[in-house]
Amino acid sequence: MTAVEHDFLSDDIHPIDIVESLAEHRDWDFDRVGEDQIAMAVEGQWRTYSISLSWSAHDETLRLLCTFEMAPPEDRADAVAVMVDLANDLCWTGCFTRWRAQGLMVWRYGLTLAGGAAATGGQIEAMLRGAVEACERFYPAFQLVAWGGETPEAALGVAISEAYGRA
Repeated sequence: MTAVEHDFLSDDIHPIDIVESLAEHRDWDFDRVGEDQIAMAVEGQWRTYSISLSWSAHDETLRLLCTFEMAPPEDRADAVAVMVDLANDLCWTGCFTRWRAQGLMVWRYGLTLAGGAAATGGQIEAMLRGAVEACERFYPAFQLVAWGGETPEAALGVAISEAYGRA
């Protein structure tokens, strides 16, 4: 049982309530934007990530967006797009996309809870952990391509590998 699951003994708990409880438990800055949405700031090694989760009852999906600033010079935009594709090829859950107009890189993930399934604290913790880990892993490579003039292929070599086991 995860740190937040012991607080919820019913299947009728709103997924955003679980997220809010987790954010309180982790002492993260957050704002409950509405009944179906929460926004928070999560400190990573490279930077602070803006994360929002929203619940869509219409399609029974809990959506996660994890963003950080990414507004490279226009002459590097194509190389950054290639870097996004290379990074996404190495990701099994979620994906990166670049929102040019907002100057943001976005990690997106959706947890489908069709048929009235309920989200668990463990699932939500895994969503959040996966988002931050993906951003932390590829952030240096995006930086090298955007501002360091590296090719996407060369920059991918510095992406932190997934760690297995314990040190």
